[in-house]
Amino acid sequence: MARFLHTSDWQIGRRFETLNAETTGHEVAPAPLLMQARFDVVERIARLAHELEVDAVLVAGDVFDSENAPPEVVFKLFSMLEAFSGPWVLLPGNHDPATPDGVWANAALLKAVPSNVRLAVDATPIELPGDLVVLPAPLRDRSARDDVTAWMDDAVTPPRCVRVGLAHGCVTGELPDDWDARNPIARDRAARARLDYLALGDWHGCKEIDARTWYSGTPEPDRFRDNEPGYVLEVDVPAPGAMPSVKTHSVATYRWLTHELTIRGASDIEALIPFVKSLPPTTVLKLSLQGRLDESLHVRLGNALAEARGRLTALCVDRSRLVAEPTAELLDELRRDGYLGDVVRELEEAVQGDDAQRALAREALWVLAEHYAKLPATTGSSRPSRSS
Repeated sequence: MARFLHTSDWQIGRRFETLNAETTGHEVAPAPLLMQARFDVVERIARLAHELEVDAVLVAGDVFDSENAPPEVVFKLFSMLEAFSGPWVLLPGNHDPATPDGVWANAALLKAVPSNVRLAVDATPIELPGDLVVLPAPLRDRSARDDVTAWMDDAVTPPRCVRVGLAHGCVTGELPDDWDARNPIARDRAARARLDYLALGDWHGCKEIDARTWYSGTPEPDRFRDNEPGYVLEVDVPAPGAMPSVKTHSVATYRWLTHELTIRGASDIEALIPFVKSLPPTTVLKLSLQGRLDESLHVRLGNALAEARGRLTALCVDRSRLVAEPTAELLDELRRDGYLGDVVRELEEAVQGDDAQRALAREALWVLAEHYAKLPATTGSSRPSRSS
């Protein structure tokens, strides 16, 4: 019997540059926490492999986020593997292809690769303890036109051994239409190549293609897609030709969620905080707002978002469908303010105009009103007193 862990898409070194202090509103950017989490989950996988006493850990591509990973990232990654002394097989994917001067060649030059780690940089069988043979299909470029798993059909392995394919790409006709379908893999490759199991990477969610073909998904979620990320697969093959048994193990720290909030009044904003409190603090939340917002609701929303940021790892807010409106009193005050009054009237006319200008005019009108409301009503100012 062969038993191993199947994992993929670690993307070590990913920087999460879009989750910075400016885009999330957090004073301290959450990106470093998410970067470290990718190292931490590898260490958890190593401990799990040790506890389960598996024959090997197979990593189906995109171990690193870039083929230009710096030396300190390479050394740190390999140090995370120390908890499991058994064999590791690491496959180059589209993010870290096996190029002559890429991360895998550099890792070898740095002498960073432990003796129990096999770099599957060639399409040749890898025999492991426990009568397990791995047939890897490494990528040598970010995008391959042909199916690099085709060689497995004719690969010769000992009859006593369990045949496991290891590949990174898109199974033809099985992933959503909006997925980048580079590096094609035949839907029936496991059957064609007489594989007992085909371990795949590239799709970041856990997905069964058939009983012998699985995507493990990334063990640490990294995007707002509800496709079952955060797992590593434990695979048992009782004997060559036998049907594999696949068990999922949850290993993720962070959850990436999306939530839509329609604002019709203060009660809708007040409902946001109980929802946020129901989430673990290790949540990265994308909040999509829609509805209408006047001046008083704008203040309430700002306070609610501040509290949410204090409770969650990261909060990304989409305001594109939120119509923010100044109060009638403030607009009337603006109309009486000389030059600003002319600008306000022009913007109000544009708000009633065509779709191309309407959204921009609404936003400009609110920004103008918001800044005007913050001006001091001092003697000699061109702004009239709010109490007049």
